[in-house]
Amino acid sequence: MKVEFLQEAPPIIREFLTYMDNVRNRSSLTVDEYYRDLRTFFRYMMVQRGLVSKKTEVDEINIGMIDIDFISTITFSDIIMFLNYCKTVRNNEATTLARKTTTLKRYFNYLTVKVQKLSHDPTEALEAPKKGKKLPKYLTLEESLRLLEAVDGDFKERDYCILVFFLNCGMRLSELIGINLGDINSEHMLRIRGKGDKERTVYLNDACMRALNDYMQVRPVDGVKDKNALFISRNKNRMSRKAVQMVVYNNLEKIGLDGQGYSVHKLRHTAATLMYQKGGVDIRTLQTVLGHENLGTTQIYTHIADEQVIEAFKSNPLSKK
Repeated sequence: MKVEFLQEAPPIIREFLTYMDNVRNRSSLTVDEYYRDLRTFFRYMMVQRGLVSKKTEVDEINIGMIDIDFISTITFSDIIMFLNYCKTVRNNEATTLARKTTTLKRYFNYLTVKVQKLSHDPTEALEAPKKGKKLPKYLTLEESLRLLEAVDGDFKERDYCILVFFLNCGMRLSELIGINLGDINSEHMLRIRGKGDKERTVYLNDACMRALNDYMQVRPVDGVKDKNALFISRNKNRMSRKAVQMVVYNNLEKIGLDGQGYSVHKLRHTAATLMYQKGGVDIRTLQTVLGHENLGTTQIYTHIADEQVIEAFKSNPLSKK
């Protein structure tokens, strides 16, 4: 986490993490992953260089002594041996190895190109391992309807609205809990903040608006600690990630889908799959709807939205629920 790397990382690593955080505007999760990957790498290298005993527990090694002189001794072979160690000893899968490879390439590129503290990049010829493609897990239309119908309890309007937003808009967990009351305008447009604090616009279809209006009738007002937050917990705070996850898990359990790999993020996959398979939405429009970074530009919140994107949200078969 940001606080963790600011306290523990040596300056030569902390400078890179701060650059990725403030200049490149990477998400907190991404910066945290960079730190953990680099920490693992330098712990491994300290063992290989004989700076600590090989009997030392690797995950307990302090990397505070790492500096540019140490880093300048690292070779391409060291990188390859580290990745082999991660695969054979730490049992990292291809996706994790690919992420570690990316982290190392970005770090050494930063040192050689951005700040020119190294004259040679040992990762220059490094290729990322191929990642096996997995089909995303998602609920069928029938299962989605059962999930919505299962909602009850003291907070049923709120919980129902949460599930409707996930299933119709395909938003991420962090995006949902970050919604403020002022993010929704009279044209049914919702401004959400995605990865790296990038903003995009989501159209709230009929199902979303009905669920929202029902929830707003009972949303707490008195004693609310974060008056801007849309979704309020039983303690009258903004709902946390864990609280929203429990809403999803509890209702999945009611319809017998607990323990089968379904999660909050799988509801995002569900929305995307239903739009594509049942709603006839083309891939490029769907990518815009989901706010994927590789589309180049992120939608900016306006009163006038792309009609094709609005039609994509309307086409979700759950929009009439």
